Amino acid sequence: MVPSEDPAPQLDVDQILADPGVRIVVCCGAGGVGKTTTAAALALRAAEQHGRRTVVLTIDPARRLAQSLGLTELDNTPRQVKGIDVEASGGELHAMMLDMKRTFDDVVLQHTDPAKATEIFANPFYQAMSSTFAGTQEYMAMEKLGQLHARGEWDLIVVDTPPSRSALDFLDAPARLSRFLDGRMLRLLLAPARTGGRSMFSFVTASFGVFSKVVQKVLGAQLLTDLSGFVAALDSMFGGFRQRAEQTYRILQAGETAFLLVAAPEPDAVREAAYFAGRLREERMPLAGLVLNRVHTLTVGSLDAATSLAAAERLAEAGGHSGTVEVLRAHAVLAQQALREQQVGARFTEAFPEVPAVSVPAQPADVHDVDGLRTIGVAISRP
Repeated sequence: MVPSEDPAPQLDVDQILADPGVRIVVCCGAGGVGKTTTAAALALRAAEQHGRRTVVLTIDPARRLAQSLGLTELDNTPRQVKGIDVEASGGELHAMMLDMKRTFDDVVLQHTDPAKATEIFANPFYQAMSSTFAGTQEYMAMEKLGQLHARGEWDLIVVDTPPSRSALDFLDAPARLSRFLDGRMLRLLLAPARTGGRSMFSFVTASFGVFSKVVQKVLGAQLLTDLSGFVAALDSMFGGFRQRAEQTYRILQAGETAFLLVAAPEPDAVREAAYFAGRLREERMPLAGLVLNRVHTLTVGSLDAATSLAAAERLAEAGGHSGTVEVLRAHAVLAQQALREQQVGARFTEAFPEVPAVSVPAQPADVHDVDGLRTIGVAISRP
């Protein structure tokens, strides 16, 4: 497959970061493609170069973001990043890491009285849901984004989406969880919970399939007691889950949001990015562009792999300098890799020729500090 002769339009990230009408940038893509680093680099550049009061929200439990920003830790509260160059711009950078249980707890505290909150926190079903329920992390990312947006104190919110099996979970899981916690669903559960009996066990099995391992640990009357208490406690306060999810969904569809797909030049990552791009288009969400990370480039672009290998063989046969021979062979390997990466990247640009893209060169070492983030920011934002 030969790369398309018509390259994708160039992504102007600086235009996005400088636009006061853009308040949310969502970095999404498959796991392991550099989303966290990209999100941090964009947030840093928005603060330093464009004077925006920025907060970056990471969902990644690894400590890479905290370490790269010079912070000892990140938690559910935004922490200001010190030591960055904002004297000229007047911007600020804050960072935080989603704690899904803490966010769930905060929602409970916000929507009920202390006594009821204590009852909910102690319930085994709530403890399981707030920690292990499929989709809770993605839903709470939506909750936290909605909270940050509602506070109105940030010029720009940069979101590093969860390291899910599929990036689409960020869009799908909140709807799944909100439907489960919707008041109507809870009332359906509450009616049989009040009656008890064997029918309750079959209803539990059907409705709490994802909880099967947890449910099996709670037996007999204790199961009914816990479930009944859980449903009764939540029924009065979580009717707004779906409404909040829908409100945040509308924010993600609005012009104030810009989705950036992040991918590496690997078939699975590009395939995931293309699938996500199609979904964003279906949902009428604003896709701003593609960031293709870790791309290998040639300093001598006119010397392709075949020519380099042929020259190496001729030089070796003629008894030429061995070091030069090895350099030519190494260049051939790099040229082959660069061509493969171009071909993989072309699969996305041919499917979505209207989506702007930018390639970020592979770095000689992992990014682990602010200087490294600046380097990435410059690479993403180059004209």
